[in-house]
Amino acid sequence: MALKKGDIIDEHKRYPDSCGLLLKVMSGGEGFEKILCCGHELTEEDVVPSLNQGRGRKKGRLLPGMPIDEKKVATDSCGLRLMVMGGGEGFQEVRCCGHSIGAGAMQDLQFGQMRNEEPTPEASPNTPHQGTA
Repeated sequence: MALKKGDIIDEHKRYPDSCGLLLKVMSGGEGFEKILCCGHELTEEDVVPSLNQGRGRKKGRLLPGMPIDEKKVATDSCGLRLMVMGGGEGFQEVRCCGHSIGAGAMQDLQFGQMRNEEPTPEASPNTPHQGTA
């Protein structure tokens, strides 16, 4: 069950009442097994020929443009890299090459923060300031 670069996986294809997870394969995919979302198993049967944003996609922790990268979990893997295009409220995990790729394999950068920086309370630009104007 291999995926290839450019494939689009759409949960709405077989499960129209789901959160509508929409992913695009950016690289890798030779060891792809399945994606678990909303209690459904998404496989190569859920690959669609073109991107259809449509309505009814429920956002969760996954934001559009967010990558899911197998290399963050296992360096000896096929290197599956997916980009979230929509939906994702019910996302659980991706299974590839015998590995489970969950939320920990996603880049969760904060605005204005470098990849290797730890968040600091002073770095929050939306914090209300005390004092008089």
